[in-house]
Amino acid sequence: MVKNSSASLLTSVDDLFTTQEERDEAKRETIMEIPLSQISDFPNHPFKVKMDESMSDLVESVKSYGVLSPVIVRPKDNGEYEMIAGHRRKRASELAGKENIKCIVQDVTDDEAIILMVDSNLQREKLLPSEKAFAYKMKLDAMKRQGGRPKENGVPMGHHFLEGKSREILADNSPDSNTQIQRYIRLTHLLQPLLDMVDEGKIAMRPAVELSYLTQNEQEILLNTMEWEDCTPSHVQAIKMRQFSQEGKLNEGVIQSILQEEKPNQKEQFRMPKERISKYFVPGTSNQKIEETIIKALELYRKRKREVEK
Repeated sequence: MVKNSSASLLTSVDDLFTTQEERDEAKRETIMEIPLSQISDFPNHPFKVKMDESMSDLVESVKSYGVLSPVIVRPKDNGEYEMIAGHRRKRASELAGKENIKCIVQDVTDDEAIILMVDSNLQREKLLPSEKAFAYKMKLDAMKRQGGRPKENGVPMGHHFLEGKSREILADNSPDSNTQIQRYIRLTHLLQPLLDMVDEGKIAMRPAVELSYLTQNEQEILLNTMEWEDCTPSHVQAIKMRQFSQEGKLNEGVIQSILQEEKPNQKEQFRMPKERISKYFVPGTSNQKIEETIIKALELYRKRKREVEK
């Protein structure tokens, strides 16, 4: 982050030699045109800037009308700026060939910047589970740091009380409930490939939360077994894995046994080791393509067999 302990010390010293009016004036918003090259991205920004149809439309709009709503930045110690809200507009401006962008400049602390950055993005209609997960975690951590500062008697608030209270406040100002926010934050404990499956809809939210309690090594074994079995765990199966993990009994054999259990309304499936047929396919061929090819081959075989029997 931009501000450090020494910067905080300087700020406190400055407070001794400035009036409250002068400090308030320094905190006020100012709007100015700033070169794009002088604006860096927010550290660990959790929201993805996608090159999709929506971005293409935004680029065309910026070309025609410019950026209608100013982005929000804060000054850095080196004289440049850090983006708080407006990463998509900044990228669209770059693609549109613009050199400058209209900015609202706010001189805020690290934690204030995190909260402002998250709040300005959470209201978007389409957000991935992973985006919400890391955004909520960043904001909750910032809120706890703000609330955990020592009071006048020098005694900070209790950790558990502070966390619970911060989460309640976070839920009051967010589109999700306290419980749902807890679930999203648990997703930050998943390995990236598993988190990607949640974003892609291959693993539902509730089983994903259960899987987040597995150790990293257990999650790696799970990923390999899922690929081998060509399946994803149900909520019930994920709960079983979490229970075995808590008992220190979750291993490759247990994971495989759980994944092979028949799920409700699951049709009986025929399985074959992939090594037996891999030589007939180009490396990287998807399981769906392999299945379609085998079905077509069997249909052709049956057709020729019937012709021979005539």
